[in-house]
Amino acid sequence: MNTKRIVEAILFAANKPMTVKQIQETFPELEQPDTLEIQNALEAIAQDYLTRPIGLKKLASGYRFQVREGLAQWVTRLFEEKPPRYSRALLETLSIIAYRQPVTRGEIEDIRGVSVSSGIIHTLLEREWIRVIAHKEVPGRPALYGTTKQFLDYFNLSSLSELPTLEEITQLDFSNESPEQDSRETAQTDPVDTQISSESEGRQAESASRSSAETAGSEKRTLH
Repeated sequence: MNTKRIVEAILFAANKPMTVKQIQETFPELEQPDTLEIQNALEAIAQDYLTRPIGLKKLASGYRFQVREGLAQWVTRLFEEKPPRYSRALLETLSIIAYRQPVTRGEIEDIRGVSVSSGIIHTLLEREWIRVIAHKEVPGRPALYGTTKQFLDYFNLSSLSELPTLEEITQLDFSNESPEQDSRETAQTDPVDTQISSESEGRQAESASRSSAETAGSEKRTLH
């Protein structure tokens, strides 16, 4: 039995990241290699793909094959669905949760200086980028929000330690946003999926995906 070849085939066919344990359980019970053998196979596979257009990436929820970043602009042409665009308010809210978690909605509003619409929280929960991890022991017991493994996977991160420093985040430029959009966000009447200009989005998403620091519209199967 060639464990390396089997592991490579399993990961190639999988439609989601897989942990070492999940890979192990794919083998018949009496033929399961130990976790060290699987880990060695994963390292060997990653080495084999170093110079190829796809590579093996370790994410928060496991390993998966991904197209390398420099080729994403060609690969995305295969898909008719356009990458989603997110409003400045949503990206700011997600960034605050990522950096300050666990954090309540009221604390997010204190940091942003404006109210956070229920639509934004609902969208982040629906996409499973955030979750309620506890309730703060104060009057009203507000929910405490934190990010999820799905958030890390989407933005190509294996852990929160890969988020950029706050100094890098301060370089984010929103100068291309119109005064009308700013006023809508302040009043919280803008729709959650308000589209931002492609030029502004490129800069916003790069910081927001790891701030969330990569473009939220970038191909989620892109390897760094």
